This record gives sequence, structure tokens and C-alpha cells, in this order.
Amino acid sequence: MYFLGIDTSTTSSKALLIDERGEVIAVASSPHTLQTPKPLWSEQDPREWWGAVSISIKQVLAESGVNGEQVAAVGLTGQMHGLVLLDDAGEVLRPAILWNDQRTQAECDEIHECLGKERFIQISGNVALTGFTAPKILWVQKHEPEVYAKARHVLLPKDYIRFKLTGEYAMDKADGAGTVLFDLMSRNWSDEILDKLRIDSAWMPRTFEGPEFTGRVTPEAAAATGLKEGMPVAAGGGDQAAQAVGVGAVEPGIVGLTVGTSGVVFATTPSALIEPEGRLHAFCHAVPGMWHFMGVMLSAAGSLQWYHDTLAPTVSFDDLLKEAEMIPAGCEGLQFLPYLSGERTPHPDPLARGAFIGLTIRHGRAHMTRSVLEGVSFGLKDSFTLIQNAGLGEIKQVRASGGGTKGALWRQILASVLEAELVTVNTSEGAAFGAALLAGVGAGAWNDVPSACKAVIKITGSTNPDSTQSEAYRKTYSLYRELYPALKPSFDKMG
Repeated sequence: MYFLGIDTSTTSSKALLIDERGEVIAVASSPHTLQTPKPLWSEQDPREWWGAVSISIKQVLAESGVNGEQVAAVGLTGQMHGLVLLDDAGEVLRPAILWNDQRTQAECDEIHECLGKERFIQISGNVALTGFTAPKILWVQKHEPEVYAKARHVLLPKDYIRFKLTGEYAMDKADGAGTVLFDLMSRNWSDEILDKLRIDSAWMPRTFEGPEFTGRVTPEAAAATGLKEGMPVAAGGGDQAAQAVGVGAVEPGIVGLTVGTSGVVFATTPSALIEPEGRLHAFCHAVPGMWHFMGVMLSAAGSLQWYHDTLAPTVSFDDLLKEAEMIPAGCEGLQFLPYLSGERTPHPDPLARGAFIGLTIRHGRAHMTRSVLEGVSFGLKDSFTLIQNAGLGEIKQVRASGGGTKGALWRQILASVLEAELVTVNTSEGAAFGAALLAGVGAGAWNDVPSACKAVIKITGSTNPDSTQSEAYRKTYSLYRELYPALKPSFDKMG
């Protein structure tokens, strides 16, 4: 018995095949193109996603030698928040507006004014941000009325793939919450938000828990992909929720930490907890009956990449990190603010800027390298601090993934800053793997999502906090937290 996970990300569509032991059998990926027709805009053609998915599925079946008849179920994941508008015949009305599109600040302000910011947070669990789906709908309503008049269906990227596979309009509850049109507590669409924003509730698809089946592969989709007609397709989850399933961050106390270009802190919660000021994202989980907090920093490993490319392009990363090992925790007073692309958590501020602060003649390249690692770690700790203050309780273990966690030095800094055990696991395919597990749960291979994760996900390494470093970092983190408020007036003037 095999299970297929499909991840429609910003850069490509990946197909991943696992067996009932959770072993990855084959992976295939096909690229997407990105359109930026105006500054701050980011769009893609949904029909290109379907073409890429079809190619990737055929490739993964061919490379694995598995016949489409042997695949028991499909699970879906993909980039969150992107707006796909379809007409009553299911035809694409305009390019999808993606999660990283920044055109909708006026619409975010309109949402807060219309519902009241505090009320909006109370219902949706979030503030309105330009990345989310709701302000994108209002933007089309205002700026493209001829398109809006034809709209009959609102989907997210992976759910367009679901429509092409099954002919069904459906969405999982994790991604539904990420539209910020959800009532977080009831795990479904908010009539109050939809009414106040004048969005037709009939446009919104039915929502399902992550492992639930939402439809079956049509004859047309079977011909396009090589899958068998009638194969069930599970709801799945947005990429961050599916990534959490893929590393086993599915129970309270186990936190997922992804240190890629951006950084994500993902904490499962047993109820619909809300950070009162909306500084954390609060969404439904892909695990039935669970929710999650998510903190996002925009330049995590991206900060180290920028530092290397700009200030030390001829030096290998390994050599830079080896130098930094010789510097004591706290970098002898040097601090780095990692706001190279603005910031989201805990400061939703596109005008925030990066900075080295505290430079003296004593500081050299090794100090600067280590300060980048420490500054990013402090930025991630901001999310941990908010999560704990919002009521999550004890953090027992941090499950780390992403390129930034491959080096022993950075893992040690993170463990000491966060004062928690940092572990790595045997799964590295992230969201696509999580989607395949959700499909397996739906097909009955495992009783539930936590059981699936315990059966197939194993710890491969562990890093514990260094008590001496942790003591030093408590002091330097306290100073770090003072820097953004002190510099914000200057950032605003620069912006």
C-alpha cells in the first residue's frame, strides 16, 4: 500500500510517494514561474500548477516502478493564503495572488475598521496582514470589479489541485483558518466576517479535517496523471501544518522549528488560544481537534546567506562557522538585528531594518558571524516567548528542520537561547511527507495522526542547552528586546 503527498509550493510542485512503513519511495518535482507585473505584486497561473503536478505524479510513478493502481490515497499541501478565483464553470478568472504579495495594506486597514481590530482578532485569531487571503478578495472587489462580478468560488493553491483531481470544491480547516475568514473556535467560516466584508458565503468551499477524504480522482484526472480513477483524496493541510505533521509536531509541548530562508515556530495547542494583540498567527491544525500558534520571522537562514554573500563571499560557510565557534556567547557586546526584509513576528513591520549594534575595534569577522547566528536565534525566541505567555505552557522539545539547523554551532546556540532540547528527525521532505501521512491516516494505515507520527518519525540527534551559555543569553536577549523599540522611529524615517 502506497500513499502520495503533493506539495504545490511557490517554486515547484512536488510529488512524494511513501509506503505503509513511512519510507520514502520516490520524489519528483516540476518548477513554477513567478509573475511580478508591478512592484510588490506576486502572482502565478493556477493552470501551470496543474501541469506541474501532472508531470510530477507521472515522474514519481515511473521512477518508483509503482503502478497508479497501487496508490491507496493522495494527500495535498501547498503554499498558504494565495487567492484563486474561479467562475461558475470552474475556470480561472485571473492569476492567483500569492502569500508574499504586498499590495493590500489599504484592505487590511479596511478590515480592521469594518469589524474593529479587537473583534477581528477575537473571531479569526489574527490581525489582517497583506499576506492573508481576505484582503486579497477585497482588493479584487475594489480594483477589478469585472472579475469580481464573475467570481463564484474561492480556493487556495492546493485546493485548485484538489478541484482538478476530483472536481470538488473543498478545503482543509488549517488552510481555511489561514484565510482569516474563519471563526477559529468553531473551525469553520465566520458568517460575521463574511457579512461585514460583503463576501458571498456561497463562494466558500466545504471544509474538512486533514485526514478526511474530500473527493475521488476523476477519469480525466486519472488520464492526466496515471493515478487510478476513484482514488480518494484527503483534505491535507497548508504547508506549515503539513510540515508540522511531517516532523511530528502534533501534540502540545512539542514545537516545530524551521530555519530556512525565513524562520517558523509552530506550536500545537489543544484549544483555540489567541495572542491578544495578534502578534502570533493562530490557526487550526491539520490534526483533527487541534489548533496551533505560528510565529514567522522573514530573514532567518536568509540573514546568514546575506552576510556571507555580502561580506565574506570567498569564505566557505564551514570556515565562517568554525571561526565563530571561538567567540564567547554574547559576542562581547555585539548584537545583530535580523530584520533584513522587515519583520512579521513579533513586530509586524515592513519598515524594520537589519543592523549590527555595539561594534568596537575589538570585534572581527568571527564576532560578526556569531552575532548573526545569535540575532536570528533571539528573533526566534521572541515567538517562543509569545507562545508561552499566551498560555501554551511548558515546551518539552523542539523539532528542528531546515538548512539553518544542519550546523552543530547554530543548533547549540538555538538550544541554549531557547533553553529547550533541540532534536532532529529522520524525515526531511517536510510538507509533502506530512500530506502523505495524512492520506495514510485517512486510508486507515494508522489510527490517527499522532500514531502515524510515532510509528514513522524517529529522532536522529539531540542538542541540550549549555547552562553557561543560557545564562549569558538571558542577559543579551534582554538587551536585544530593547533595540527594536529604540530604533523604530529611525526605521520609520528611513522607510
